[in-house]
Amino acid sequence: MTCENTMDCTCTYRGCSRHGKCCECIAYHNRMNEVPGCLFSKAGERTYDRSIEALYRDYMKNK
Repeated sequence: MTCENTMDCTCTYRGCSRHGKCCECIAYHNRMNEVPGCLFSKAGERTYDRSIEALYRDYMKNK
């Protein structure tokens, strides 16, 4: 699969080999039953908890 990232990656984990490669990042987190950091608020993303439950808590806190 080829994928070109057309937006800036908002994930703060710069050491990741998938950083800035949205298709690879989404596929990786999907395989791990996780959510990519770019879907969280800035504060939620910094926890590095990529669980669906964490995304829900982050959403409820920031809605």
